[in-house]
Amino acid sequence: MLRSLGQRPVTGSDEDPRVAELRTAVSRLRRELAALPAEFPDRAIAEDELAAMAAMTISGTPETPRLQRSLLLIAGAIGSVSALAPGLTGVRNAVDLFGERRS
Repeated sequence: MLRSLGQRPVTGSDEDPRVAELRTAVSRLRRELAALPAEFPDRAIAEDELAAMAAMTISGTPETPRLQRSLLLIAGAIGSVSALAPGLTGVRNAVDLFGERRS
């Protein structure tokens, strides 16, 4: 996990490390959601928003308000499913990397 906004990817690419972190967190939560056998009413909403977030990581640096909106929808959709709490926390932490930089 990248801990600092100043870190660069080891591969030598010029990819924003925040985008890589978000991509990893979204992918992890998507896998956990897919593996969850339980059905719940808002599952499709969570799946759609996770797919949207994954798409945002492909086209460069995502827009922070859009990321925050998707996170809110995902949290509302799966917030009561305790098995997904760690994955949701990972996505939230990755979205927080895109917040305003503090001096």
